[in-house]
This record gives sequence, C-alpha cells and structure tokens, in this order.
Amino acid sequence: MPILSVKNLSKTYPKFQLNHVSFTLEKGYIMGFIGRNGAGKTTTLKSMMRLVYPHSGEVIVDGLDFNQNEFECKQKIGFVLGGVDYYPKKKIKTITEVTKRFYKSWDEEAYLGYLKRFELDQDKRIDELSAGMRVKYSLALALSHHAELLILDEPTSGLDPVSRDDLLNLFQELIQNEDKSILFSTHITSDLERCADYITYIKDGNIIYSEDKETFLNRFLEISGKQDQLTPELEKHLVGMRKHRFGFEALIASQQEINLSSYEISKPNLESIMIHLERD
Repeated sequence: MPILSVKNLSKTYPKFQLNHVSFTLEKGYIMGFIGRNGAGKTTTLKSMMRLVYPHSGEVIVDGLDFNQNEFECKQKIGFVLGGVDYYPKKKIKTITEVTKRFYKSWDEEAYLGYLKRFELDQDKRIDELSAGMRVKYSLALALSHHAELLILDEPTSGLDPVSRDDLLNLFQELIQNEDKSILFSTHITSDLERCADYITYIKDGNIIYSEDKETFLNRFLEISGKQDQLTPELEKHLVGMRKHRFGFEALIASQQEINLSSYEISKPNLESIMIHLERD
C-alpha cells in the first residue's frame, strides 16, 4: 500500500488553476517535486495538507482518507512549508514546548539529537536565526514525532553547501534505516540527481510526468547542431529548442526513428530537461 496517494486534486484561483493533480509515493522512497515558480508546487502541498481547501480530489495517507481522518494523518506527516515564520521574539524552546503538545509520539531524545546535529541553541530567539537555521529548526520539529512521511517545501533553500550536504545525507539515512518516505519540492535539481528515487514534474498546474528518476532521465536526449542541419522534419520532433548564432540546441525523445548520426547527442541532466521543457 502506498504511503501517499493524491488523486485528481484541483484548486481554482482567479488567475491560476491546479488541474486534477495525481501521483503516488511508495513507502521507503524519495520523490522530488519540480517545476518553475508559479507552476503549482506549493499550492499542491498546501491543498494536500488542507492549508487551502481544494475544490475536488482526495489525499490518502497510509490508507487513510485525509479529509475524514485529518488528525490521524497529520500524526503520520512531518510537514515543512517554506516561508512560514514563527513568533520572532520567542525562544526556540518556547515554540517547541507548544508544538510538541500536538503530537502523541513526540520523542524528546530525538529532538535534542537533531538540535545537536543542526547546531541549534534552544535559548536563541527566532529573529536571531538565519534563513537556513530556521529551515533546520523546522526540520527538527518535523522529524521529532516519528513521522512516516515527510512533506517538505524547498527544504534546502537558504542552506549553505555543507548544510545541504548534511541534510541530503540525513534524507538518505531516514530512507535506509527508518523506512520513511519523503516528498520534497526544490529548484536545486542537483539535490534530486543525488537522492531522489522518483520525479513528479508540474507545469502550469498540470502533472506532466510522475515516474522513477531513471525513466524520466532516459526519456530525452540533448541534441545540438548547426543552423543548416535544422530541417523541418527534425524540428517537428524537438522539445524546447533554442536557436543561437552557431546553430541550435534542444531535447528530442530518446526513442526516435530519425537518423541522428550527424548531430551532437548527449544525455541531459535534470536541470537541462527542466530548462528545455519550460521553453516548449
């Protein structure tokens, strides 16, 4: 049974629509949720958690309908939403004392361990923390009640390279040693190259791909050539083409009957695929 199943989730705003978003995350895996700013990532996560109320669709967490079992589902989820600020003049320990009352499985020993790992001082006020340290504090709270599913919005944003590396190591430890599952949105595609098992890609409120990372990466080849090599027949098959004074570059589906021997062909990474898909 999947740890998370999102089915036909929709939300309409005056200038944006989330359209029948559906994807599934199996237990013990990491899913990267990607798309450009405004594509619907945060709206999807907020709708899943009922921070905004979707107009249709359902969310199933470990077999439980979120809408009918919200309290039980939230006990199973560690949620970190980007851009949420705590009371700035309150100390960390004060906010923690309030927060932990909401969770039946709060683990004080685990919490203190994460504070130590993230080098967080309980006596500091929130307004004394950098943006990266606030992210770490949010993660410490999310990880300290034995959540089975972590849902994280831009968790590595604002972290320095060393802290990002430590966090990604932690993600992999949680998957391997504690059988947790992680869904996280990010713009830092290199993080997903390193640790994601699955990729869900959203564009203009629509899920266009949701599949294992290797399948996604193998969908396309990156192709480039000179201007006189850009034939009408080839152009019909290109995705996100960019022309420049030396020629062109684009994606092309890896399964093609066109002879590509005269072109420069390479395997794209996640960043390159994302750039080309957003041009298309």
